[in-house]
Amino acid sequence: MVSPVIIQKVIDGALQEPQPDLLAIEEPLEIRLGFGPIDNRQQRSLSVTMRTPGADGPGADQELALGYLYAEGIIREASDVVSCRHCVQDATKQGNVLRVELQPSVLIDWQLLERHTYASSSCGICGKASIDAVRASCPATMTSGGFRVDAAVLQRLSDRVQAAQRAFSYTGGVHAAALFDADGQVLMLREDVGRHNALDKLVGAALWNGQVPLQEYGIFLSGRIGFELVQKAWMAGVPVLVAVGAPTSLAVEMAREAGITLIGFMRNQRFNVYTGVERVVVAEAIGYGNK
Repeated sequence: MVSPVIIQKVIDGALQEPQPDLLAIEEPLEIRLGFGPIDNRQQRSLSVTMRTPGADGPGADQELALGYLYAEGIIREASDVVSCRHCVQDATKQGNVLRVELQPSVLIDWQLLERHTYASSSCGICGKASIDAVRASCPATMTSGGFRVDAAVLQRLSDRVQAAQRAFSYTGGVHAAALFDADGQVLMLREDVGRHNALDKLVGAALWNGQVPLQEYGIFLSGRIGFELVQKAWMAGVPVLVAVGAPTSLAVEMAREAGITLIGFMRNQRFNVYTGVERVVVAEAIGYGNK
């Protein structure tokens, strides 16, 4: 998951001696689908994403693919997948192509998928139309009952997640997505150079473990929150989404529609609640008229 490199630092204008450093590996992964009835199987390339191979063990690419397929609404459960294997380059090295064989009963709406993919890649340029493009595959709006978390617990999350980020500790160049419970325990963490990939890996692992929908958990993200990440959380049934960085306007809009508690700028014992404040347990609520 890391690659060695020799660097030279400049400190106070002075060039220092060469020294070793580590970089996060970034390589492409192509996800191919095998689909259709038994007597007419087809293959089609679904996506190519840049990811960190092996960052979370030998099954990381499979988790990434499962999470991505679930977020896109292609599969609804792990049993929709017959197999998920690398196309091997040679006898000693796995390739950067992963073929996912779907059950013959799984039907794919390629037109809807292409519209959704376009909307996601546009990074919110088309505004409300982006939400319309993904709404069709998302579940119903989540209710405010059930999972709640104490503000003091949330404030300890950043340190707990960072302590569990193995690849980040070496490189400083990867994102993380972590699953946590109401006590703030980090139950599972996945890392990748891509924010979306880290979350796909996490959801894919949870799907494989039979934990989806994730109604009794929250997810912590190491970066900012775009609307695509909120959509993935909505698909997985996550009621609370927390991030170190800021959300976009479209992310807040989608979180409000989904019924997700969206929290950003989680740092230095402070955070901002953008939607769903009723899931955050606080010691005292100060009204606008109080001093």
